[in-house]
Amino acid sequence: MQTELDTWQPRLAAIARSAAGDDGAHDASHLERVRRNAEAIMEHYPHADRLVVLAACYLHDLVNLEKNDPRRAQASTLSADLARRLLAEQGFQPDRLDAVAHAIAAHSFSAGIPAETLEAKIVQDADRLDGLGAVGLARMFYIAGRMGSSLAHGSDPLARDRPLDDKRYALDHIPVKLALLPGMMQTDAGRALAEARLALLETFRATFAAEWSGT
Repeated sequence: MQTELDTWQPRLAAIARSAAGDDGAHDASHLERVRRNAEAIMEHYPHADRLVVLAACYLHDLVNLEKNDPRRAQASTLSADLARRLLAEQGFQPDRLDAVAHAIAAHSFSAGIPAETLEAKIVQDADRLDGLGAVGLARMFYIAGRMGSSLAHGSDPLARDRPLDDKRYALDHIPVKLALLPGMMQTDAGRALAEARLALLETFRATFAAEWSGT
């Protein structure tokens, strides 16, 4: 299996690079971090198909649409269809194509497709882990900048007296979405990692609000 993984890893990385756009939050470094997250999770699930997970980690963002694109929920399904075609052209094992495509389609938060296999659960957790912690924080503000959002509400950064709105205020994205991720993790290993990374975000949010408000 390791020889198989070593053979496919550079080929999968090359396919991913050929489809890369200009989104620094979903670039080649993101794919490598997702792969490493998945490898950490798979230490607890040795029976997972590592090649399926590897392929899905590298190819899950072949079609990457901006967060405010009305077609955003379709991106993972489009990526899955493209991955299936490209892998078939490369001679990838036909009996694993469905598993890779499902793991890609199910990774997306916005798509809402249930992860039905262990491999899909691992890939989903690995991708969501990259939205947490210090890297997740940097990605959050990077994406907010691309979307033209403000850093935070001018007078109420913690939304004590207003509805949360993460489309207008980047800081709101922590309670709106990121704080939910540990409870949505599909694996125990992923959940433990997510909870540790969320703690950093919550500490940052409180510190940011104190500095922002001058308290």
